[in-house]
Amino acid sequence: MSEYTPPKVWKENTENGGRFSKINKPTSGAQEERVLAVGKHPMQLYSLATPNGVKVTIMLEELLALGHEGAEYDAHLINIGEGAQFGSDFVAINPNSKIPALLDHSTSPPTRVFESAAILIYLAEKFGAFIPIDPTQRAECLSWLMWQMGAGPFLGGGFGHFYAYAPEKLEYPIDRYAMEVKRQLDLLDKNLANRRYLSGDEYNISDMASYPWYGAAVLHNLYDAAEFLDVASYKNVIRWATEIEERPAVQRGRRVNRVWGPEEDQLAERHNASDFDN
Repeated sequence: MSEYTPPKVWKENTENGGRFSKINKPTSGAQEERVLAVGKHPMQLYSLATPNGVKVTIMLEELLALGHEGAEYDAHLINIGEGAQFGSDFVAINPNSKIPALLDHSTSPPTRVFESAAILIYLAEKFGAFIPIDPTQRAECLSWLMWQMGAGPFLGGGFGHFYAYAPEKLEYPIDRYAMEVKRQLDLLDKNLANRRYLSGDEYNISDMASYPWYGAAVLHNLYDAAEFLDVASYKNVIRWATEIEERPAVQRGRRVNRVWGPEEDQLAERHNASDFDN
């Protein structure tokens, strides 16, 4: 295999993006006019059941389980494989063209929130749930939340891309990112050795952010890499992820905006609680 020499000035190669070539572009902003549907509930979520999207649907379902009626939501499917995130209405909510994006119609004018961690914090503060009040405990929660936001791309866009989706297998990036993912799992495992949840004894938004990524890694063979990464050795992560996954709200949240896998696990859009029964 010949060595790659970077050109003096980079230019997009549209034939070199692999399976997810349509999810990114070298420019920002709307690529087409596209109107988004608006449902009847206060919260309008535009998303897909990737790990980042699942963070928010879990949070919304957990809030509803606590009785917060203001957290009722419509979850509209955004197919990133077809470039729906570059439509004009979606970009107006999230100029970064990534899912998830939330529009809160309970405020006037509606409040837009983008980036999954920002949405979790916004909802936690709005409803006074799943975020500690004590300053020390709150700092610990937010530290682990921000850890996930920084660490997740190494698992997904780094390891996942080069191990599972890149047009060709390359030893250097796979080795580099596998080492980092194992370091992350080791970090979580050691932290959870003496804690029930990431930031202490209480389940909160730091767990909701990390579970969809690292729970999928240790419980659901994310990227078909469970054996390669020896995920079975991270016993504390498995215990933590298993406990979270047993929560009914988590089970519901995992289904929302999912359009792959077993049919019973799919719910392309969610507009009412009764949708889970269909």
